[in-house]
Amino acid sequence: AKEGAGMENPVFEPPTPDLGRQCQARPVGSGAGVAAAAEEGPCGWGRFAPKVLQLCNNAEGYLAAYSLLAIFQGIVVNGLINISVSTIEKRYELNSSLTGLISASYDIAFCVLSLFVSFFGERGHKPRWLAFSAFMLGLGSLIFSLPHFGSGKYYYGAKVEETCQIQGTSSANLTCSASTKSSLPNYLYVFILGQLLLGVGGTPLYTLGTTFIDDSVPKHKSSLYIGISYSMSLLGPAIGYVLGGQLLNIYIDIQIPERQDTTYTKMNRDDPRWLGAWWIGFLACFFAIWLLIIPFSCFPRHLPGTAKIQAEKISETHNDGSEVFVETENIGKSFKDFPMALLILLKNPVLMSLIIASSSEALVATGFATFLPKFIENQFGKTSSFSATLGGLILIPAAALGQIISGILISKCKMDCKSIIRFMIGTYSVALLLNTVFLFAKCGNEPFAGVSETYNGTDTLYNLTAPCNANCRCLRSMYYPVCGRDGVQYFSPCFAGCASHLFNNTKKTYHNCSCVGKPKRENGLEDFLYEAVAGKCPTQCKLLPVFLFFFFFTVVFTFMAVTPTTVAILRCVPDKQRTFALGVQSVFLRLLGTIPGPILFGVAIDNSCTLWDIDECKTKGACWVYDNERMAYLLMGISAACKIITIIFVVMAVCLYKPPSSSVALAQKDSRRGSAINT
Repeated sequence: AKEGAGMENPVFEPPTPDLGRQCQARPVGSGAGVAAAAEEGPCGWGRFAPKVLQLCNNAEGYLAAYSLLAIFQGIVVNGLINISVSTIEKRYELNSSLTGLISASYDIAFCVLSLFVSFFGERGHKPRWLAFSAFMLGLGSLIFSLPHFGSGKYYYGAKVEETCQIQGTSSANLTCSASTKSSLPNYLYVFILGQLLLGVGGTPLYTLGTTFIDDSVPKHKSSLYIGISYSMSLLGPAIGYVLGGQLLNIYIDIQIPERQDTTYTKMNRDDPRWLGAWWIGFLACFFAIWLLIIPFSCFPRHLPGTAKIQAEKISETHNDGSEVFVETENIGKSFKDFPMALLILLKNPVLMSLIIASSSEALVATGFATFLPKFIENQFGKTSSFSATLGGLILIPAAALGQIISGILISKCKMDCKSIIRFMIGTYSVALLLNTVFLFAKCGNEPFAGVSETYNGTDTLYNLTAPCNANCRCLRSMYYPVCGRDGVQYFSPCFAGCASHLFNNTKKTYHNCSCVGKPKRENGLEDFLYEAVAGKCPTQCKLLPVFLFFFFFTVVFTFMAVTPTTVAILRCVPDKQRTFALGVQSVFLRLLGTIPGPILFGVAIDNSCTLWDIDECKTKGACWVYDNERMAYLLMGISAACKIITIIFVVMAVCLYKPPSSSVALAQKDSRRGSAINT
């Protein structure tokens, strides 16, 4: 399951539930309790601490602020960005490999900073770290929206080149020159900068923010509070997908111009050149997130009562069979401790097996979170906005349901550490079987002249130009598909050889089309009213409900292993290294999962392209048409391979795990009681 994602969200970064731990008990120590007591204070800014603010100076107040920040972070990173991928590709002439790089940039920043933030932030002022997180998330959202304001108005196609222009008629003579080369692809670097800033902001949120909740509430309430915060976080991507999908129904420049100049024609949402207002959501989130800097800046270093809570908690660690247990109470006070702390975690075989397993799943989950709307759009012939909304309605509820079910099962069955890992093997195995949905719930391509179908009466394939349109001087840069009465789709009215058009009941029809053949079957008078109609041919594939049903449960069973993975990881590290362990996990998740995930999926999708956007200068832009079957097979192959790797490493974790002996656990428990009394 994706636990990082380029996406930094509890859907992908598993929650940190309270531990009914099975490993060795270790006392927290009275020193930590005294230090925490000295740093508890009022809610405010210096001496300015109004009484009304003290109503929020508790775990509930912090939980409310944290949940809001996590919601908006999820809206931007895992919602708006994912559904804007297809629109950004078309607007800025990028291919899927480059948009995959944009998606991975978030994880690159997170990966670079995660170890240091989690190591040094453990003993720092965590609420102020989160104020910094809010500042960077807001700034990243603003930067990500800037290309819209710098790229000018969107021009979507020339009317004069829409139909066949035979020799001797007036038409625009578009030839390649230095001035025609677009600078739009250069905005790639602005998108990457925005994602890097979002990654900087997300780093403290899901490392320090989670452990601050765990530090501030009693053990029996920890799971409840963290569960609530991550449940709220799941709302973020859901809101982002739905909100972003609706914003794509608004024209990119808000108002559709009646006529941009004498050579341009108006279009509607069904036009493949339609681009929605992807940027509005980022601008709104910028203002909302910066408002959250205020509450985080007023929280004290520790909430009132933290010292007492810390003195009563038990920290546990995995028994690796040796009699030497490294004392970690003082690790983290200086940079010199960093190598030793990191080595302790890297030497834990159970921890590393679980981290690699979760990283493998993160690769698949990040890829699908980024490109599922695009897969639905191309595979089943749906619009960008509908596909984005549908993708969100499948991914987010399924991920939430999977985590809720697994949390309930673990709690009710009171599973020990080994049983939890075995449970993970079962869920991943079922997800692997359900992954075969790509084999039978896929759609073939509709006939496309010059791409998958020869032109009527010719043998021309893989070439849009045929004898029937050779004299029309058609441009490949003007993509405006039409559906012929013969059931074949054409790149544009010009490539269909259509000489004229009419508007009939809001439907644009074309006539005198030299490339369009006769109807495949007689349907009465309708067949003779026009030769081609604007828009893609309606898909004959009816497998979308089947795909959504099986893919929904694939996601459910995949994410049923998310919470168990986190529980098992936290049971195998010393208490003072919990935050650092999350940081180490985040690094591996990104290096092995969420960074290569979108890039690998983007390369696979590009590899299935059969028709690229090529302008007069022979410059390749976005892909117009994909080989649907090839796309489905490639994505299934990547997903299946990663799930098999995941299962192998989870099995290794079961075999390597060694529970503590009862005598050692009892001795540690007695030691903890004495330490708590002294505190």
